[in-house]
Amino acid sequence: MRAEWNERAKEDAHYYVAFGRREQDDDEFYATAKDLVRELTGELRRLPASTPVSDRRALEIGCGPGRLLRPMSSYFSEIHGVDVSDNMIALAKQKLRDLPNAFPHAIGGSDLQLFPDQHFDFVYSYAVFQHIPGAEVVFSYLRETVRVLRPGGVARLQLNGLPKSSKTYTTWDGVRISADEIHAFAREHGIRLLALSGIDSQYMWTTWRKPAATTPAALSAPCRIRAVSNAYSSEQAIPAGGRLACIAASVENLPEDSDLNSLAAFISDAPGQVGYIGPRGGNGFTQVNIMLPKGLRTGLLPLRLEHNCRRITPDKFVRVIPPGPSVPRLTALTDAINLMSPQRVDSGLMKASIEEVDKIETFRASFDGVPVTQVETFRADPLTERWEINFAIPNSIKPGGRVLELHLGKRLLTRTGIEVVRP
Repeated sequence: MRAEWNERAKEDAHYYVAFGRREQDDDEFYATAKDLVRELTGELRRLPASTPVSDRRALEIGCGPGRLLRPMSSYFSEIHGVDVSDNMIALAKQKLRDLPNAFPHAIGGSDLQLFPDQHFDFVYSYAVFQHIPGAEVVFSYLRETVRVLRPGGVARLQLNGLPKSSKTYTTWDGVRISADEIHAFAREHGIRLLALSGIDSQYMWTTWRKPAATTPAALSAPCRIRAVSNAYSSEQAIPAGGRLACIAASVENLPEDSDLNSLAAFISDAPGQVGYIGPRGGNGFTQVNIMLPKGLRTGLLPLRLEHNCRRITPDKFVRVIPPGPSVPRLTALTDAINLMSPQRVDSGLMKASIEEVDKIETFRASFDGVPVTQVETFRADPLTERWEINFAIPNSIKPGGRVLELHLGKRLLTRTGIEVVRP
């Protein structure tokens, strides 16, 4: 891993870290972190209010040249980053030399022995574990994450959750970790599993909290469901299927030790999937997101929550409606190598992303009416039925402005101008 990532760092560190395009300057490179920083800092609300920012420490596993260390450094008194690539760390030290509270470290293996027990308030990692070829290495990092977290500390980690269809893994297409394995790991190590999303996709995210002391008052307060709505809107109706088939339950005085392993949900006695437990608000309310089970009937159905097999009363009723029809839509179209180039293609390959696909085998593409014959498809997210499609520009297509058409069955997804550049 060290040798291969050192080579990638020398070739084009920004490209291999941010997947955008080759030869990005620093401003463009750091701009790619904007959405990720929002994703990570949203979890800081879970940290104990008693720990001031001036005393908070964070750790990034797989920091590369410091893309996330720089913006995340403003939220902590100290932030440390580790990476197995010496070349990546050398770049990080150079790029972050103006930040006195940011410390990049090269490490020799899959442990965090550089740091003592219970040292960090927040540990995070993105696009790192998906490049590790061995599960034993990933789980070594996960065990070390538990060790270095303070009681009450939080981890936000991204893993490759795709189905385990590959027989071999590399330092680019790394090992895949299932949701069941994360549930089992959390139970075994006494970690509160608070969120698990992107199941069966390449970008599976999980949030953990290391247990802290729970006050008797918090345990004895009455717990009840106060309200239910659609998790993605304020509407009361929840479709029976599709990406919007998710309930947001507002629960008062949810026990502090509640997590995805101890909290169960039932809609009309059918088990739903609890995927998110939010931070407790100042009013004592906690948001709990529950995916509806497949095949659920429509109508006004009772929602029941159980904590450690004990019923949380009273039940609430959920209005389940028939799902709307699937509407396939194109969500991205770029050069397959330069993902920041939507209309200029110089690699000879294009990448499309389509959601709500019913029959991917009906996909068709053409340039100036010439059909594309080399097509590869990949199911990226089963929840949204999102597929990624790579296709080659036919050799007969000359350089210059061309008209690209994409179809799914009889539906025209796009007709757009593309500049083809041949080497």
